[in-house]
Amino acid sequence: MYRNTLKSLLTVHASNIPGWRTKRKIVVIESDDWGSIRMPSLKVFETLKKGGVVVGRSHYDLYDSLECNQDLECLFDVLSKFHDKSGRNPVMTGVNVVANPLFDEIKRENYSSYFYEPYTETLKRYPQHDRVYELWKEGIERRLFVPIFHGREHLNVQRWLRALKNGNRSVLFAFENHLTGIGKGIHGERIPNLQAAFDIDTMDDLSYMQEVLNTGLDLFERLYGYRSSYFVPTNGPFNNSLETILWNNGVRYVNSGKIQMEPLGNGQFKKNIRFLGQKNTLGQIYLTRNCFFEPSSSGFEFPTNTDWVNNCLKEIEIAFLWHKPATISSHRVNYIGFLHPENREGIRKTTRH
Repeated sequence: MYRNTLKSLLTVHASNIPGWRTKRKIVVIESDDWGSIRMPSLKVFETLKKGGVVVGRSHYDLYDSLECNQDLECLFDVLSKFHDKSGRNPVMTGVNVVANPLFDEIKRENYSSYFYEPYTETLKRYPQHDRVYELWKEGIERRLFVPIFHGREHLNVQRWLRALKNGNRSVLFAFENHLTGIGKGIHGERIPNLQAAFDIDTMDDLSYMQEVLNTGLDLFERLYGYRSSYFVPTNGPFNNSLETILWNNGVRYVNSGKIQMEPLGNGQFKKNIRFLGQKNTLGQIYLTRNCFFEPSSSGFEFPTNTDWVNNCLKEIEIAFLWHKPATISSHRVNYIGFLHPENREGIRKTTRH
């Protein structure tokens, strides 16, 4: 990532050297996490805060939530204002999950069984979300915002259930508020990484993850009318033995970090070097990202004065210099205003930069 330093400049150049090349100037925008629950409401935020959970130090805790009608309408409005030399609007890739947990049913079974619902059912319990599913279909039809598969849920189901059954009070407190993703626990209690859906604690976890991929990809097709040929694992960790399941479901492209830390269970990882266009033994093609646009993280993971627009433009410039497509990573949280409308409005201001 370019940070307006010589070291970061050299690193970005070096990381663009290996891999597939093209003389075309291609810009791809991939936006992760759509369809998943996060902070349900401002009321829940305050409840967690009063209960001793450290919230407010992460932009995900503060801003991120299931997308509402106005979030998508605003994004479509911005995208439709721009076009290339052929008159085509930019097409943003929504990296989507398709389901969320059913909290009441899980509690009824004393955390011993897992139940989920399509995210379209989750939308019905939110106050400004009655047209979200129709807006997604509109985005596909207008070629403005087209989804691909991120996972069934943005949740490591087996790890979550183990934490609940073991009595982790922070995870239980979040559960009671219909929330899965919190970064820090009550008064510093350790919380396992619950958002990495395909990380494994032991190799025994893999059989359930095969089910997650099979059912998730089938649900994706039922929701959107086509199979997803591209998969981006939530938070990155992914055991490569699962690539066969992806292949059997029609997935031909897999997103990867340029250094993939493949989880092997029991805290062990294998380092794999990835580059754009590299193929695995099945013939699937690895795709990597080389540009970053995460303005909502300013003041949290990055300094408040981070110049995301010019930094990202520099990364695009470097990508084109090395004849690479510019693939921009930009999470949903940057476009969400359900909890704090000013966060969403930041994108409008950015486009007037």
